[in-house]
Amino acid sequence: MNADEIEAGRARWQARYDAATARAPRREHRTLSGLEVAPVYGPEGEDPRFERIGWPGEYPYTRGLYATGYRGRPWTIRQFAGFGNARRTNERYKMILGAGGGGLSVAFDMPTLMGRDSDDPRALGEVGHCGVAVDSASDMDVLFDGIPLGEVTTSMTISGPAVPVFCMYVVAAERQGVPAARLNGTLQTDIFKEYIAQKEWLFPPEPHLRLIGDLMEYCAAEIPAYKPLSVSGYHIREAGATAAQELAFTLADGFGYVELGLSRGLDVDVFAPGLSFFFDAHIDFFEEIAKFRAARRIWARWMRDVYGARTEKARWLRFHTQTAGVSLTAQQPDNNIVRTAIEALAAVLGGTNSLHTNALDEVLALPSEKAAEIALRTQQVIMEETEVVNVVDPLGGSWYVEALTDRLEAEAETIFTKIRDMGADGTMTSGILRGIEDGWFMSEIAEAAFDYQRKLEKGEKKIVGVNCHTSTVEQPLEILRIGHEVEVEQRRVLAGRRAVRDGAAVDRALAALVAAARSDRNMIAPMLDAVRAEATLGEICDALREEWGTYSEPARF
Repeated sequence: MNADEIEAGRARWQARYDAATARAPRREHRTLSGLEVAPVYGPEGEDPRFERIGWPGEYPYTRGLYATGYRGRPWTIRQFAGFGNARRTNERYKMILGAGGGGLSVAFDMPTLMGRDSDDPRALGEVGHCGVAVDSASDMDVLFDGIPLGEVTTSMTISGPAVPVFCMYVVAAERQGVPAARLNGTLQTDIFKEYIAQKEWLFPPEPHLRLIGDLMEYCAAEIPAYKPLSVSGYHIREAGATAAQELAFTLADGFGYVELGLSRGLDVDVFAPGLSFFFDAHIDFFEEIAKFRAARRIWARWMRDVYGARTEKARWLRFHTQTAGVSLTAQQPDNNIVRTAIEALAAVLGGTNSLHTNALDEVLALPSEKAAEIALRTQQVIMEETEVVNVVDPLGGSWYVEALTDRLEAEAETIFTKIRDMGADGTMTSGILRGIEDGWFMSEIAEAAFDYQRKLEKGEKKIVGVNCHTSTVEQPLEILRIGHEVEVEQRRVLAGRRAVRDGAAVDRALAALVAAARSDRNMIAPMLDAVRAEATLGEICDALREEWGTYSEPARF
């Protein structure tokens, strides 16, 4: 790119920046030593690389979606929390919001994630242990009691039974007097990554895609600000994938959902802005920054050139980041504070839109209140003290970062070709389904995880406190323990709700839901009716399991 083109781009960026900050209070941005800094930096003369880098807020968005970066709006501090029952989790949410958290992210327990009620025999010993138990809309009422759902954005990390849980959230809002159209938040709903990595599915892939398509249609029409899909690379990375695999598998899944929306006749410029992403921030600082920058660039190009997106928002890759749970160690757990801070800084320098920082004790149990506060303060120190928010994409133009960004992009494109070639019709969706059916994704991740473990055992990869620098003066760590009384109480409350509800109304609503499943009707409205009648999560999911069957993954060695 020659000097004149670069200067023209700088002028375009300046016009966007001025327009975005016209009403904002003017203030100087300086380093700790008092040096004034510009909002963005770029080459002063000719730079042949700059076409691939560009200016913030311009296609291909390598340097971020917004001309102002975090000067215009900081990332959302969204702490992931959920344990025991809805009442206890509600107390933790209020603590997070009171301490300065900007949004909530709901962790569900294993029975809820698998579409089982708390009194299901298969739920024994698991109720409330890895998240909050939610059996019906009444639990959702308690979970958000005193938290205005029309004002707080909420992310819900659940995929298999995501649609009925979403319906419970909508009904809880209705009971607060909040119209569904005012809701803003994110539902994970990413079933592809369940088959690829996390293994929390309910049905075969096709019925899940049917429900996701119905949800996309409903939200596009009824809840325009709500994001019904958060395509998750986090769990793919936590299963052992490399950064390039996380990037490629996640974006491929996203392309599959775009193809699903198009197959429903939806306008890509209407539904694509409702897609968001969820990435892992691992410990390799610069590789993670490059991964986030490459993700924006790849997504923008494919959305424009392959799927025909015409508007900026339909080409934007918005993403949430969580620091890497798999990087935390049970040995010397205080070291996890340092790891989390480094990973969080990588996410910020990569331009994340929202961020969750893991607590130091999460490798052992759900976070204690003290550990949760330290995790929250980690973000606030980065935001308020480090001054990294002063400059948009401060590492843009770094030879190392740009080379890594290009390398990860190229590796991702190679993987995309492999996936599409596996399919019968050349689409990303058919390739993903074939890769799931053949166990290809599982095999690729397993091979990467094995290679990493081999390096650990050989000492080629160092983890402080695990295979080097193992002497310590640490004291025993107090951790949060969920007692059996939580399960006993949850089962008692559930039995009481079943006793007082209108059982005939529940049966009618479930029958109507099954009838919709047998037709080509959108299933969201009848599912909402079932939830309003206080049908439980397990009852809704069991009715659909009976209709659609279950799924077992293929063996792969």
